[in-house]
Amino acid sequence: MDSAASLPFTEAIPAPSDGDDEPLRTGGLRLLLILGALSAFGPLSLDMYLPGLPQLAGDFHVSDAAVQLTLTSCLIGLALGQLVAGPMADAWGRRRPLLIGLAAYALASVLCALAPSVETLTTLRIVQGLAGGVGIVISRAVVSDLHKGVAAARFFSALMLVNGTAPILAPVIGGQLLRFTDWRGVFLALALIGCLLLAAAALGLRDTLPPAGRRRGGLGETLRGMGALLRGRAFVGYALCGGFALAAMFAYISGSSFVLQNVYGLDAQTFSFVFGSNALGIVLLGQLNGLLLRRFAVETLLRAGLLLSATGGLGLLASVQFGFGLPGVLASLFVLVSSIGLIGPNSTARAMEGHPGRIGAASALVGLLQYGVGGLAAPLVGLGGSGTALPMASVAASFALASVLVYALLVGRRSTGGSTPVPIQRTTSAAR
Repeated sequence: MDSAASLPFTEAIPAPSDGDDEPLRTGGLRLLLILGALSAFGPLSLDMYLPGLPQLAGDFHVSDAAVQLTLTSCLIGLALGQLVAGPMADAWGRRRPLLIGLAAYALASVLCALAPSVETLTTLRIVQGLAGGVGIVISRAVVSDLHKGVAAARFFSALMLVNGTAPILAPVIGGQLLRFTDWRGVFLALALIGCLLLAAAALGLRDTLPPAGRRRGGLGETLRGMGALLRGRAFVGYALCGGFALAAMFAYISGSSFVLQNVYGLDAQTFSFVFGSNALGIVLLGQLNGLLLRRFAVETLLRAGLLLSATGGLGLLASVQFGFGLPGVLASLFVLVSSIGLIGPNSTARAMEGHPGRIGAASALVGLLQYGVGGLAAPLVGLGGSGTALPMASVAASFALASVLVYALLVGRRSTGGSTPVPIQRTTSAAR
């Protein structure tokens, strides 16, 4: 028996066998729920306090742009946290960095609730993001440890069913919490979620990277490995097209609270339900993606998602510019946001392919490029002011179009797959 298999919670989880229910076989449902919750750190950290942003601005007597910087700082933290945690996960295994990150997230969330000023909160949000990024990068690495090709894309789609509920529930829960508490109570709720996930990971998640598969070599080896990944045109193309699409959604996340409440007159509870209905579109398209992968290639569905994103972004800009009103804005936002259900699983699966021994580093760079680009959206929206929907619409449309452009320039002519699905590839357990 491998030495890793004799230690508690260190043996690799067996790869699922072929079949329609492959993500849900033997312990797979538990794995799906835990990884889905871990990958939901971004939506939870960003979305739960969105209904309270106007209240937060009033409490600190600062501008809307200053409050939106707390979103940007969290995005920066999420990006940098993945950059640090990915190489650590390749060197130490998946489990130890994850538990450290979850504990740090819970503590940072408590400190956010106690922040005396918006400047302090902005700084603490970076720390919260750093810790939250660990769960995101490791959940992606675990999937890639166990699945390749179409199987990976299908598992990422299955994760959408779990982590897609986070942006649905987060603003709804946040809106309801604001009926009984203030924005500080929302951060305490995030701390509680961090503690629950820490317990779930400690008791229910085993390491998918045994000691024999871990990389040694220190910082120099890590930087060389990342440099090799960044020189891969396809890797950068897939990561960036997913990142620009996410940036379009982040423009909506950072601006929608002010636009829909201050410009279109929705209250906090109605806004939270509208926000949740848009996020439901991500879940629905994510599950549709998993079904369509039986007949269509990953590449085909990724292209469809990018075109949907561009359509939604242009529709949003047209609705605002030509005065189509709230119905036009909401319909366009639904298309724009829902497209992530196609773009996210497929761009991630393609970017993560073909990097044996550097899965953690690849996951880190995917997160860095995606969340790093996404972090540009909030300040760009904030610079345009909150009295109009035009800044949010312009930024969202620009990033959606950029995702199509970067795909065409870096990936389009090199991509393969047509309309024929790639056969599902299976990995064998590292502990066998």
